[in-house]
Amino acid sequence: MVVFTVSEKGLELRKNVEEISGQNIFQCYQCGKCSATCPVVDSMDMAPNKIIRFVQMGDLEVLDQNTFWVCAACFTCSARCPRSVDIAKIMEALRNVMLRNKQDFINIYSKEFIEKMIEEIPQMAIVAAIKKGVW
Repeated sequence: MVVFTVSEKGLELRKNVEEISGQNIFQCYQCGKCSATCPVVDSMDMAPNKIIRFVQMGDLEVLDQNTFWVCAACFTCSARCPRSVDIAKIMEALRNVMLRNKQDFINIYSKEFIEKMIEEIPQMAIVAAIKKGVW
């Protein structure tokens, strides 16, 4: 039998993400539909379903990924989830955790970032970002 232990900080991360997002992260059973339908997954270090798994396991390595900064918050993942997990809210919660800890983040308004991503980001994600007032 394999036993996993989670550090205090890992438990705190999991608790904070669930409280901020209002989501039960253990509802996710790793089907991968969120990652398969994400319009910006190719620009992410780690697929959305893997991010959820790392949070479930309390693995702090999740905070080193760019995935939740790159997330366009278009809610495609949330709409496709068969378990009704709002993945976009979880990504937002991870951003909030990082900002509360005063951690660095990707400057999505920098000219370099926009020039690099404009070729890769699907139009749907750009429209979603504009509607949300992010871009």
